[in-house]
Amino acid sequence: MSRSLKKGPYINEKLLKKIINLKPGDKTVIKTWDRACQITPEMVGHTIGVHNGRAHLPVHIVENMVGHRLGEFSPTRKFLGHGGKIAKAEAQAAALKATEDRKKAQEAATTTKK
Repeated sequence: MSRSLKKGPYINEKLLKKIINLKPGDKTVIKTWDRACQITPEMVGHTIGVHNGRAHLPVHIVENMVGHRLGEFSPTRKFLGHGGKIAKAEAQAAALKATEDRKKAQEAATTTKK
């Protein structure tokens, strides 16, 4: 459910104050635990370290992110992939094939140089 229009967007005042006090072009990463804070136009161009429950992930704010929440760009779960043993075997076979192709390409490159 969205926030009431009469209340306006939720923006962390301390975070906004820190961003406004930064000089233009400053590459400082501002740490925040406030994932629910909405991104405002003042934040564009800055990097914010958003906490995901374990670490602060740096999120560089661009113009398309305005209106979204900070937490949307800092995933809290690590995706390991679908499937079980079959998917793992297919991944290993693909990796083995890729290394063989790389070796063949290197051998072809060395023979053409001679």
